[in-house]
Amino acid sequence: MASNSRISVHRNSDSLHLKLMGDFDGSSAWELLNVLKKSVNGAFRVFIHTNSLKNIYPFGRDTLQKNLRDMEVNPVRILFTGEKASRIAPEKSSCL
Repeated sequence: MASNSRISVHRNSDSLHLKLMGDFDGSSAWELLNVLKKSVNGAFRVFIHTNSLKNIYPFGRDTLQKNLRDMEVNPVRILFTGEKASRIAPEKSSCL
């Protein structure tokens, strides 16, 4: 994970909120995927908040997009929020 990257995890009711902070590189993408795998149980919606991201590196974005597509998180709905949501979300993802 980039040295200045962090993921804040918060759960309320049936939603999981993941706030991405700092730079988003390949290691950050893997960390996000691992957090999703470990924390998604019991959640119907996952919000990935992007407002606190600084730099988004193409390798990080590509790593997330490819592996998120292959990940089994059904019936969980993953929603990307914030001004940088469309820059990291896979094609046809919900961005708010």
